[in-house]
Parts: sequence; C-alpha cells; structure tokens
Amino acid sequence: MGLRDFFKRGKEEPAKAPNPTNRQPGDSTFFKQNTPEQPTAQPTSQDTYTVKSGDSLSKIAKHYYGDANAWKKIYEANKATIGDNPDLIKPGQQFVIPKQ
Repeated sequence: MGLRDFFKRGKEEPAKAPNPTNRQPGDSTFFKQNTPEQPTAQPTSQDTYTVKSGDSLSKIAKHYYGDANAWKKIYEANKATIGDNPDLIKPGQQFVIPKQ
C-alpha cells in the first residue's frame, strides 16, 4: 500500500498507549523504569516527640491525648529511654507517642 492509498482510506487509527518497554530518554518516565520500587510509608500507630526544656510527661500527654493523667502510657512506651524515674526526662530525648 502506498502513501497515497493510506490517505485515501479516510479512517484514522485510534491513539495507542505508549509501549512501556520502548521508552526513550526524553520520556519523563524513562528513568523511573530502571529504578527499584521504593517502599511506601506505612501508617504507623505512633508519633515521635523530641523533649524540650520545661517538658514533663504529663505536659506531653496533655498535648497528645488531652489528658495529663495519660503520662503513664508515654512512660511505658519509653521506659528504656527514660529509666526508672519518670520525672527525669531530658531535652533532646526522643519519645515514641503511642496512638490512643
């Protein structure tokens, strides 16, 4: 079939989706094909908090839970970091804040 016959047919071919295995360097997805899949962040059941000067477990609990008496939940989750005395927390310590 010649070029002239092609134009005489009067029908257009529908647009085809690009072939994912035939990407060109100018294609915006070209570099993505060669990179390994990145794991997506999974929602966690906890937040983290960095202790600031003047903080206490009850103050942190009030901020996160709306109840200062919930400090024990934070203490239990961070006992290895805090130690035996929940009143001795230090600025810069990172605490895990369990979700309710």
